[in-house]
Amino acid sequence: MKALGKFNLIWLCFLSAALMSSCSRALLTTPEILTGGINSNSAEEHPTYSSDGRYLAFASDRNSNRDIFLYDLQQRQLVSLPNLNRRNSSQDQPSLSADGQYLAYVSNERGKTDIFVYNRQTQTTELLSANVRGSVSHPTISGDGSKVAFQTSQSGQWQIVIVNRN
Repeated sequence: MKALGKFNLIWLCFLSAALMSSCSRALLTTPEILTGGINSNSAEEHPTYSSDGRYLAFASDRNSNRDIFLYDLQQRQLVSLPNLNRRNSSQDQPSLSADGQYLAYVSNERGKTDIFVYNRQTQTTELLSANVRGSVSHPTISGDGSKVAFQTSQSGQWQIVIVNRN
């Protein structure tokens, strides 16, 4: 009985040490609030990383309009996105390709929600949901930017659509 008691005591000490070690690691992790234009006094929402970890896209109301911003984590500054954000409309729910060249997003510039892809290299946008009736939301772009999946309510219930851009 004493051997079993000693075993239980050793196991309890081991378990306690493991939990305290795990807890102390969790308590030591502090979130970093970035500078260089990433945060403002407005809501910053829908953050999404490029898979190479260099870029972070997000939506913000900072210009009295819902716009998309891109932050370069290496340079610690916002990246210009000419021709992406439009006046009198909202851009929201960004998704980045692996290298950050392509950005899929939701916009209401045509009077309804649509899915667009912005090419940072050419500074142009491509409309993907022209023939979709109903609402669209939550786009996600493949690593190489060739495919975009999103939700649509076209048939009366939310379904997933995949668009091959090639």
